[in-house]
Amino acid sequence: MNTSAFDPIILSLVTFIPAIGGVLILLIPRRDRDIKVFALVITLLAFVASLHLPVHLHRNQPGFQFEIDQPWITNPNIHYHMGIDGISVWLIVLTTFLTPLCVLISWTSIHGRVKEFFILLLLLETALIGVFTALDLFLFYFFWEATLIPMALLIGMYGHGRKVYAAVKYFLFTMIGSMFMLAAIIWLYAKTGSFDFAVIQSAIRSGSVPGFTNASLWLFLGFFIAFAVKVPLFPLHTWLPDAHVEAPTAGSVLLAGVLLKMGTYGLLRFNLGLFPDQAHHNAPWIMVLALIGIIYGALVSLVQPNMKKLIAYSSVSHLGFVVLGIFSFTTAGLNGAMFVMLAHGVATGGLFMLAGILYERRHTYEISEFGGLATPMPKYATFFLVAVLASVGLPLMNGFIGEFLVLSGAFQARPIYGILAATGVIWSAGYLLWMYQRVFYGQVKHEVNKTLPDLNLREKTALAPIAIAALVMGVAPLLWLGAIDPAVQAALAPFTQLTAKVIGQ
Repeated sequence: MNTSAFDPIILSLVTFIPAIGGVLILLIPRRDRDIKVFALVITLLAFVASLHLPVHLHRNQPGFQFEIDQPWITNPNIHYHMGIDGISVWLIVLTTFLTPLCVLISWTSIHGRVKEFFILLLLLETALIGVFTALDLFLFYFFWEATLIPMALLIGMYGHGRKVYAAVKYFLFTMIGSMFMLAAIIWLYAKTGSFDFAVIQSAIRSGSVPGFTNASLWLFLGFFIAFAVKVPLFPLHTWLPDAHVEAPTAGSVLLAGVLLKMGTYGLLRFNLGLFPDQAHHNAPWIMVLALIGIIYGALVSLVQPNMKKLIAYSSVSHLGFVVLGIFSFTTAGLNGAMFVMLAHGVATGGLFMLAGILYERRHTYEISEFGGLATPMPKYATFFLVAVLASVGLPLMNGFIGEFLVLSGAFQARPIYGILAATGVIWSAGYLLWMYQRVFYGQVKHEVNKTLPDLNLREKTALAPIAIAALVMGVAPLLWLGAIDPAVQAALAPFTQLTAKVIGQ
């Protein structure tokens, strides 16, 4: 088995390189260009370090890899326990992939308090990576809450319009949802004497947790509410459009690209991992909420006059596919859910970057303010089309594979679920292509649009990786699914036994 000298420390390195960079920025004099260059170097370094994980991951080996388990606090018994598997590895890479692009796209759009902006961005990256690596429930909760502060400050300090309202709403929704999870974590610690995910999972499966049978529904719901708010699952989604529309471009990219995936990752890792019986029992109503989210998000997107709000509501629809796939308890559904998470992060991250580029030039997101932009901005129009087609799920683009697998899994669970979810694909083609037509085709309606500059080198450099990733993921999905599938099979094992038990009865 090939091991690397970096294996024991690689997770700590990947997690904390951005935070260390954020602290070092404090020492840099307030020369904006130096700060931006340094932030770009740090985020690229974190991305290069994160590539070690998929390269050295033993894809057919079950369980967690690159584990670090050190006592942190003796009383209560808290460990610095980190590890990854095929479910978390690509979410870490997605985070480190998008953050340097966020630095590039914010190069000229952030004017005041530049140092603070990049410090917040780097601290947010560390907190996000920590969520996907932590295997101690206290450590997981610490990183989970640590994402709140930098994101709320990014929205409240650097956003547009009603930015403070959006930041406070985001903070309150997520904070209140997290309280339920904290209560569930404390209950589990009180009964098992450990915050360790593997120890708690083993104790639950062996039936050695006193009072678990009576409490399991409430524990399941405690975790579920926290994750459903973050996804966001209908009807807990109302914070999302405000946060997206008012956030700076980099905030929107990380919010859509990674923060929402914290919720779906949590459902998969903790709700399915710790409470398989309750997950199985509650799946029907959760899948109904996911279907409502898919159709409702798409229909609301269809009538949005604001480009950024349209993309925001499309996230509600696309994340509904992820939840549907997870609770189908099928190999195709879970693999598809993981792939949709990654594809959505790339495609929707790209759409928010493109919307931000246009906002820099026109200071509006209103679709009616545009029209005929393909004439003055042909390169911009091309990149936008790639992102739209990836988001729609065109075959050979990254959106297609995940949605196809999720729909396959939903059909296996119940045909009606697959039929209803498939309408979401049609709606998404409707609202995205209609938006593209109104913004880029026809005559240039406003004089100011005739002289809009096309993409510059920095913007093309930021957008090119998105376009390449969208195409490569669509053409060669097995590069990703090869690592995801063994972890998915391990996650599904308890449900295979449950199904067999039901059939036996």
